[in-house]
Amino acid sequence: MAILDVVRFDGLKSRDWLIYKYPSEELVFGTQLIVQEGQTAIFVKSGFVADVFYPGTYTLSTDNLPILKSIVNLPFGGKTPFSAEIYFVNTAVKLDINWGTIDPIQLIDPKYYVKLRIRAFGQMGLKVFDAAKLFKEVIGSMQKNDIVKFDKIKEYYRGILVIKVKSSIADTIITNGISALEVSVKLERLSDEVRQKIMPEFEKYGFTVVNFYIQSINFPDEDFEKINKILENKAEFEIMGERRYATKRSFDVYEGAANNQSGVAGAFAASGVGFGAAMGMGSMMNQTIGNPIQKEDTKECVSCKALIPIRSKFCPECGAKNSEIICECGNKLSYGTKFCPECGKKVE
Repeated sequence: MAILDVVRFDGLKSRDWLIYKYPSEELVFGTQLIVQEGQTAIFVKSGFVADVFYPGTYTLSTDNLPILKSIVNLPFGGKTPFSAEIYFVNTAVKLDINWGTIDPIQLIDPKYYVKLRIRAFGQMGLKVFDAAKLFKEVIGSMQKNDIVKFDKIKEYYRGILVIKVKSSIADTIITNGISALEVSVKLERLSDEVRQKIMPEFEKYGFTVVNFYIQSINFPDEDFEKINKILENKAEFEIMGERRYATKRSFDVYEGAANNQSGVAGAFAASGVGFGAAMGMGSMMNQTIGNPIQKEDTKECVSCKALIPIRSKFCPECGAKNSEIICECGNKLSYGTKFCPECGKKVE
């Protein structure tokens, strides 16, 4: 192989490269080495880093390769040929490294008590600040003409990155009691928190984390529908008021039971209302729909004082019992009477 007079690497059209191994190992003292801006050149002999060169132009000699001289036992001066591996490392900032959680974070929303499957996505920026450390810890042996891209490093770090992201998001939601619907306003703080956690791990291998962003935290539509249903019920409750909302929910149960004749008793039992009372309520509903209630056909509920049909045994507003009671003396008493006005006997 011909002896090289000039060694340089002009880069690739794509900026995705991280490490480039120069294809020739045949050099000579006196060869000119050109290191471009955004690059660092590493000389390797027998697996050992002999020297590191930063942007600039160098004439290779025993003066700037003292370690290499000691390894190969070369004499000083002259055009002595030698062999060594040269690696160019991309030290420019790489800002568009995308990341994401493959497996969802499964947790219970602390506000709505719904199980959610949360995923997070974002972007990060890396820069090599110690090319020799990167080579020693990550690259290892490479074949001729090998090019290591940032994707390889991203795959290498994906595990620890995802663990740190999941830990921070889960801690924010569970420990701080913040709903997953509200965590989006915390993205800036979360991003900085994760960056601080992953920086020491990247620095072990010669990288610095220039920036780190969590761009979105989301979960499947079916999980969101569970929360959305709760929010709809809550809004309805606040608009209608507690009593009317409870009554409406009871009517919803009754309506469902009416549409399923075989399940009437079970439906009313599930709603906490006795079967007889439910049938009375259903009868009252039919009467109300068929015949509009006149004022003289009503009575006042003994509990909530609402006007209800005179024959109602239970109040359609609050569910209180409104049926008559027969005293031992034969006198008819209204529900809620404590003593009979005819005989004075205490009503049990």
